[in-house]
Amino acid sequence: MIDRNRLHDAMAKEQDLFRDRHKASLEMHRGSGRLLSGVPMPWMTRWPGGSPVYFVEAHGARFTDVDGHEYVDFCMGDTGAMTGHGLEQVADALYARARKGITTMLPSEDALWVADELERRFGMPKWQFAMTATDANRFVIRFARELTRRPKVAVFDWCYHGSVDETLVIRDTHGATVSRPGVIGQHLDVSLTSVSIPFNDVVELESALAKGDVACLLMEPALTNIGIVLPDDGFLEAVRDITRRHGVMLVIDETHTICAGPGGCTREWGLEPDFFVIGKPIGGGMPVATYGMSVEVASRIEDIMASPTVDVSGVGGTLAGNALAMAAVRATLESTLRDEDFARMIPLAEAWTDGVRAAYESVGFPWSVQRLGARAEYWFCPPPKNGAAAAAASDADLEAFMHLFALNRGVLLTPFHNMALVSPFHVRDDVDRHTAVFDAAVKTLVA
Repeated sequence: MIDRNRLHDAMAKEQDLFRDRHKASLEMHRGSGRLLSGVPMPWMTRWPGGSPVYFVEAHGARFTDVDGHEYVDFCMGDTGAMTGHGLEQVADALYARARKGITTMLPSEDALWVADELERRFGMPKWQFAMTATDANRFVIRFARELTRRPKVAVFDWCYHGSVDETLVIRDTHGATVSRPGVIGQHLDVSLTSVSIPFNDVVELESALAKGDVACLLMEPALTNIGIVLPDDGFLEAVRDITRRHGVMLVIDETHTICAGPGGCTREWGLEPDFFVIGKPIGGGMPVATYGMSVEVASRIEDIMASPTVDVSGVGGTLAGNALAMAAVRATLESTLRDEDFARMIPLAEAWTDGVRAAYESVGFPWSVQRLGARAEYWFCPPPKNGAAAAAASDADLEAFMHLFALNRGVLLTPFHNMALVSPFHVRDDVDRHTAVFDAAVKTLVA
């Protein structure tokens, strides 16, 4: 229903507006020749407009760029800043801890408090730490392979669990597991290491796990990195039943799906994983991640941990579990992402969802919007049931326009997605501002 000529013309106007409004950012980007592709991280090239916006400071749910523009931030560091930017309690804890020492390769008292809080929130009784959820997923995969003596990792089609080789796979049109488009330097035949299964497909899951060569199923309770794809009724119960019957360890990665509540989907939906992984938001912006496990799994791992060669086991890292990270997690979880925070955040996400729906319905677009707790995302199609359908529904030109239109009017969404994450610092005016901007963008496409 989109007139592509109108979309092209509207995008050209937004690009002109971006260049006019962001001269200081553009000047900085022109001077970034020492950075590969002009950015500190590869995906920073993906922002619409021709260059990233350079920010000066961020507080709560807002940030200011080098051109002096203030933005309502619904990206929130792609969940890394879900708790809000510039948390004073975290800054104070980091300062106090840094003055007393950061890395000694010895545990700190904060680690004990953090482990207790993680058990209270997520239900797993034993914990270890990493720097990122990518590392935590790698470590858990090693443990699962060691315990099951099986080679393969099962994932859901078009999932994302960081830069873990075994998870950067998709299912092709013939049902074979192949490298995900865009992956570089893949050095193994991924069909030997991984199996990709359609989300919400119980029959394919049963068939794949029945072969007896899968060590673990690594999954999000709802897909988020290909857009929000929610589980069908009964699907997660079937996943737990099938993995148990075939001796496959179930690993739940809640790095993004903690948006469902203080204990993530695991607590909200009563899930029973063998391993649990979460990163990014638990440190209030500080790099840290953790993985928990059941009593039964922990009892089997203890012998590995007691080995004199555990330091070369492929699990761990010199900076993992450092005192600074533990202080950050404690300060974060003591003060935010609590029940009372989600009691504010989720209604705001509902209002964001309602505003988006009302806008596209007002012009008759057959779009849709999905919500998972405090996270919501709109689609240019009916709600997809699996990752492949979500990937097929992508419209790069339309997505870029919607993002740039919002950015030019002071609203930041998550890159590569049409997604908003509500933090404890957002207010109703922020949601209403997005609704007005989104409505104006939609009207531009039909006016």
